[in-house]
Amino acid sequence: MLTRKQHELLIFIDKHLRMTGFSPSFEEMKDALKLKSKSGIHRLITALEERGFLRRRAHRARALEVIRLPENVAPRRAVADAPAASPPGTAAREMPFAPNVIHGRFAPTPPAAQRAAPETASIQLPMYGRIAAGLPIEALRDSGSTVEVPAALLASGEHYALEVAGDSMIDAGILDGDTVIIRRGESADNGAIVVALVDESEVTLKRLRRRGNSVALEAANVHYETRIFGPDRVKVQGRLVGLLRKY
Repeated sequence: MLTRKQHELLIFIDKHLRMTGFSPSFEEMKDALKLKSKSGIHRLITALEERGFLRRRAHRARALEVIRLPENVAPRRAVADAPAASPPGTAAREMPFAPNVIHGRFAPTPPAAQRAAPETASIQLPMYGRIAAGLPIEALRDSGSTVEVPAALLASGEHYALEVAGDSMIDAGILDGDTVIIRRGESADNGAIVVALVDESEVTLKRLRRRGNSVALEAANVHYETRIFGPDRVKVQGRLVGLLRKY
């Protein structure tokens, strides 16, 4: 028999997998279960593995697989029997993500491509080069590149795509080579993953932490240090709203 917290975590992971195709981050699981630290999540996952409910895939970040559900939970539907796709933006509201940004001296993107009807299956977004998820690099625009994005990932506002370079955000489920979908904006909640412009010259993808009069850009990898700046040195240029990955 599972404890209440083990049951809650298993159901949360299963729901996240069915909605997004990948397992939630430890930070998302901690917040969902209202725990104070990620160590509690580690213990719960280990217990679920030992009881045969979960399995971890080796050498992959955020690679949890639900083997079975408790007997009192209805079995998951096969893909062919799944209900119709949720309206655009539904997944984003239920499972908030976090970062978005890009060096802001590009010509405006024609909005017509992003004003597609709600029933449109996909939208072409401009690809604005590579964003560092390790040491900061400049975000370079390749005006000839676009990426096809499911319409359900997008809400209102202007969006772009950036390719991730580096491994500093792997514990947030963001891997080298992933494509992140960003919504342009100059503000973000504390703890959100953002694209930040540092000293008007560097652009990086990090978790934003405001500490008094300082701004911290926090990696999701223990091998990277948190960088702390004065408030006038960092400008938020957007927040993450989606992620695409090729296998």
